[in-house]
Amino acid sequence: MGNGGPERQGMLIGQYEGKVGAKARLAFPKKFREILGDRLIITLGYENSLIIVSEKGWKALLEGTEGKPFIQSETRETQRFLLGSASNIELDSKGRFIIPSYLRNFGKIKEDVVFLGLSRYVELWDKQLWEEYRVNLEKNIDRISQALVEEEKGK
Repeated sequence: MGNGGPERQGMLIGQYEGKVGAKARLAFPKKFREILGDRLIITLGYENSLIIVSEKGWKALLEGTEGKPFIQSETRETQRFLLGSASNIELDSKGRFIIPSYLRNFGKIKEDVVFLGLSRYVELWDKQLWEEYRVNLEKNIDRISQALVEEEKGK
């Protein structure tokens, strides 16, 4: 396939910690950089996370809205949320980028962060928020998984 998008090779998996430095600069994990390249898009995510994708892979963000009529308000609102807040970022020679302040505020990002590889995109969390969310997720994962199974059976 082409070189540069998620098709470059491999799936985005794993968890990496980082620190926000001077001028809100943050190093993007090398493993993710090797898959996504240096030209990225960052935008609002869910549960106060931020989402990072390659420029070529940004359509993955719109999954679930593609092919849906524009007249559906949910389609428009999801696209506004994801695309209206998106920002292009280019990694410098050391793999660093600056997080726009409106995204830092949305994600409540202070100093310590966690990057999560989620197949085709990366989530960026404030470390403390991620720890709180993760504990809750671990407590509820059986119930969440069961709900997915029930939903699948209902189709």
